Amino acid sequence: MHRGMFLQIVLTIFAAQTTYAGFILEPRHGGHDNDHDIHPVNNYTYAGPTGPLGWAGLNSQYGACSTSDVQSPINLDSSINLSPSPPTVKIGGGLPWGTTTYEGKEYKLEQFHFHTPSEHLIESEYFPMEVHFVHKAADNSSLALGALFELTMDGSTTDLLTVLTKSLKKIYRAGSVTETGPLDFKPIERFFHTTPFYNYVGSLTAPPCTSGLTWLVAKRPLPINVPTFLAFKSLLKFNARYPQNAPGQTNLIKLAAKELPR
Repeated sequence: MHRGMFLQIVLTIFAAQTTYAGFILEPRHGGHDNDHDIHPVNNYTYAGPTGPLGWAGLNSQYGACSTSDVQSPINLDSSINLSPSPPTVKIGGGLPWGTTTYEGKEYKLEQFHFHTPSEHLIESEYFPMEVHFVHKAADNSSLALGALFELTMDGSTTDLLTVLTKSLKKIYRAGSVTETGPLDFKPIERFFHTTPFYNYVGSLTAPPCTSGLTWLVAKRPLPINVPTFLAFKSLLKFNARYPQNAPGQTNLIKLAAKELPR
């Protein structure tokens, strides 16, 4: 991204007003006033009756969450192939100009967001945090670049997080909108150009859980130090969907329903 470019940070707190969905980052559309700019609030959470086990009952469009046999996140193990060809990532162009080209198709970066803890597992190991860069192509197909974060012993952290952390304290209520400082995506871009990726077809990890999403998840984690992680965790709370069955295998909710006493 050009260093003078700014983004909006949008925090969504769901209906119960006690569970943070997290925040998404989108292009700025004109000026704003933090006291008046409110982003729409979703109706699902990550715990209790409105959590993942109950998503399908909240809206008729969420049915795939409990019925689709192609769902995300998953445990990334030796059964999941590494991508045979690396993507060409140009998110250094920022939003909405960033692109990722994969297998000859160009996808435009729409937004990115974070989860604590990680949603994907690598060889059954979870990580403190995960970022998803969500893209869409001209034919309406979608691709997500994912990267997990690991705590560091030496205090090093990903530069992008350092800038974002300064804006987190400006998020104070459901749907609050604020602006970040200039964001430099070049280090993230270089990371994606030098790491292998797990590749599989899955779904959105939140309602409506639409399947057919191409996932590229970095095999190597990004660094995050403890203060930065604590700042994100205090805002995001718990916003991770539980690991799903392997792609093509029966949806775990359907499996569980079969085991209920008759």
